[in-house]
Amino acid sequence: VQLQASGGGLVQAGGSLRLACAASGRTSSIHTMGWFRQAPGKEREFVAALRWNGDSTFYTDSVKGRSTISRDNAKNTVYLQMNSLKPEDTAVYYCAAKVDGTTSYGYWGPGTLVTVSS
Repeated sequence: VQLQASGGGLVQAGGSLRLACAASGRTSSIHTMGWFRQAPGKEREFVAALRWNGDSTFYTDSVKGRSTISRDNAKNTVYLQMNSLKPEDTAVYYCAAKVDGTTSYGYWGPGTLVTVSS
């Protein structure tokens, strides 16, 4: 499985961005996809996840109510819509996937930088 994230950029506080993560390869083996982020000087943290079975979604508290994770099956793409962005949302955002037979994120894409100016 290969993952490619896109959609990052510079946005003012209060603005919106939609990140996309396109999956290729053995996409039929994916059962969960997630977004993580790493801010300068901080550890990588979980942001959101979407489980294929039932389309269950999960969010970290800091983005809950401001972000929506969704997918387009035809495009093998997962999106993270982020609204009301704050300077503390500034980070490199990574998408990751869990595949059948595993419970951890074994596949990661290169990050996309989101910078929120105050």
